[in-house]
Amino acid sequence: MSAAQPTPRTRDENTRFFGQPWSLVHVFGVEMWERFSFYGMQGILLIYLYFSVSQGGLGIPEAVAGGIVGAYGGSVYLSTILGAWVADRLFGSERVLFVSAIVIVAGHLALALLPGLVGVGVGLVLVALGSGGLKANATAVVGTLYAPDDDRRDAGFSLFYLGINLGAFIGPILTGILQSTLGFHWGFGLAAVGMTLGLVQYSFGRRSLPAAAREVPNPLPAKRYPLVGLIAAGAVVLIAVLALLGVIRADNLSTIVIGGTLVAAIAYFAVILTSRRIDSTERSRVWGFLPLFITSVAFWSLYQQQFTVLTLYASERLDRNIFGFEMPIPWVQSINPVFIIILSGVFAAIWTRLGKRQPSTPVKFGLSAIIMGSAFLLFLPFAGGGENSTPLLAIVGILFVFTVAELLLSPVGLSVTTKLAPSVFHTQMVALFFLSIALGTAISGWLVQFYDPKNEVPYFSILGTIAIVVGIGLLLSIKPVLRLMQGVR
Repeated sequence: MSAAQPTPRTRDENTRFFGQPWSLVHVFGVEMWERFSFYGMQGILLIYLYFSVSQGGLGIPEAVAGGIVGAYGGSVYLSTILGAWVADRLFGSERVLFVSAIVIVAGHLALALLPGLVGVGVGLVLVALGSGGLKANATAVVGTLYAPDDDRRDAGFSLFYLGINLGAFIGPILTGILQSTLGFHWGFGLAAVGMTLGLVQYSFGRRSLPAAAREVPNPLPAKRYPLVGLIAAGAVVLIAVLALLGVIRADNLSTIVIGGTLVAAIAYFAVILTSRRIDSTERSRVWGFLPLFITSVAFWSLYQQQFTVLTLYASERLDRNIFGFEMPIPWVQSINPVFIIILSGVFAAIWTRLGKRQPSTPVKFGLSAIIMGSAFLLFLPFAGGGENSTPLLAIVGILFVFTVAELLLSPVGLSVTTKLAPSVFHTQMVALFFLSIALGTAISGWLVQFYDPKNEVPYFSILGTIAIVVGIGLLLSIKPVLRLMQGVR
């Protein structure tokens, strides 16, 4: 069966949503509530795992708990492969997005209602699968709202990113309040309520999305359905057996996810680059994406430590007293979204004003890695301090630098991926970008074992320097990378 080709898109002149197509508001909304539930739950997940039983937690060692959180975060982005494949081969992005939202609701309910490790296991698996399906496909749906030559694309993705961070800001604050007053499961329950609101909102708006959002770019022949079903069932059985045999354990989850993500990334690049369905221009653009992928991994390895090392840091080292009120630990994770909310509109306006004169994507990525590495070096003046020794204002300043780095890479990465993607691998190229986040996130969990509060200088200085070197390397390679990108900037 021949692959269905995407319908050519014309410019949508409707500008009711801050100068963007009105349909963007529907994807903006469901992503905002999904991020509310995701970050609200993740804001209390690590402390739930390592807090003692008397504090309402599970009493897992900190290094193991950090590895679980990193592995879970990596699995979310790793599962974008499945979501992207199902969209490209079976149902289309919009339908997969809708079903994924339902799965996420079920996952948060499991965390809220099922006790102990059973609830953690069932809940995190469902949330990871659902979030993976939603993330890749929400991005792909946003891409269908713009013609290829529409200069509003980067600005539109920045607004979409604003929706993500509105949810990311509110989620940890509210779940943190419930966790500290009523208990962890109330916080998990609020995450379920938030995702339910997103599902209801999207149910009413999904019909107005363009037909391109529902297309199946590369339909799977019907005769191959049974084989796919057998492979899926075999994968589930294999994972269950490995877990029962002790091969997959809580203390090696992050290592397993790192290995699985590396294999998946290499396989994905190989499949796309060797496909006969793409032409020479599309193949060159995929090669041009490779250095961006590597830089993205370096960035996310540091950035995602907000949910591992920085959470431990906030619990043990940060002075969280504000005029006699002790700020809940999860609130630290709402600092970054505040800056995103403030600055995303600024960055969108800058890119819109500059138009074709704005810096190329490789420049933005290179600067992002350098700035992110510099943010880690900013921890050094406070290294070796005791309990409550780091001022809250210092963390606020460091997270501001995190935010500047993020806005140079994350929304830009989503945008450039949709532009570099071959037509028959549209959603799966978005999944490749998320694979870079998966790898970086899993690495962030794996790195927790090397963090020593009594000897922080090597940790922050080495990781910061590595990121800076990666960024400089990309800046020195701009001309060959742009040649490979074949006209995409």
